Amino acid sequence: MEKFHLQLFLNIIGIGSASGLLFKNDSLFIISDNSTYLYEYHLTNDTLQRHALDENPQENIAKKEKLDFESIALNKNKIIILGSGSTKNRNKVASYHLESKEIQNIDFTLPFENLKKTASLSEGELNIEGLIITPKKSYFFQRGNTKDGSNGIFILNDDTNDSFEFKKITLPKINTIEATFTDAILVNENIYFLAAVENTISTYEDGEILGTFFGKINLENLIIEKTLLISKKNKFEGITLYKETKNQLEFLLCEDNDTEQLTSKIYKLTINN
Repeated sequence: MEKFHLQLFLNIIGIGSASGLLFKNDSLFIISDNSTYLYEYHLTNDTLQRHALDENPQENIAKKEKLDFESIALNKNKIIILGSGSTKNRNKVASYHLESKEIQNIDFTLPFENLKKTASLSEGELNIEGLIITPKKSYFFQRGNTKDGSNGIFILNDDTNDSFEFKKITLPKINTIEATFTDAILVNENIYFLAAVENTISTYEDGEILGTFFGKINLENLIIEKTLLISKKNKFEGITLYKETKNQLEFLLCEDNDTEQLTSKIYKLTINN
């Protein structure tokens, strides 16, 4: 996993502050942390479709009001979209059914409170940035970018429903600042993750971007096996598998530009197995 190639793949007009993406059925589903749309970019004909996630969908929502959708994951035939939980209005889960196109919304306040209790997080320290759903367990990736925060993974066993475990994860540093999780996916019993280094100790305020790491975690023991610094300037916030061959994995990444511009750059990351 030492060799990699990073290149610009798409420049999509109409989406701002991309925070997560999912490749499925030749479509790229994208969420934005300041929007209440699920975007579907059709790669076969280069068209963009919007799916409203509530009755009054908006774009470029003010920071204090946004739902802060940061995580996107596939659960059977549904796309699950999760807010970060970093403030009271960011406790929402939305789902999109790939066949019926039905949208459902759930209040996730109580599970988020359970997450905070499990990891002894104070108010304002919870910041979920990635989600992986398997038949037996769900994994929530905590971005520990507060002064006393810790990176880690919350594990929910499906047979317990509300009982979480928390596994602290130590990530690499740049200039003494530890990287923090921004997304993760599961490929062949391995977790592949992104972790950005940002000069801030707030789940709310942005800071200077120092780079992004890509890494691999063993699913069975949740131990980091590899990390690579893939950029010294980009803050990548979303990752999805694009193609897999015997010798290579190709991922698509999205970048949160932290501006009001409705344009999003999608990058392709190629990793040698």
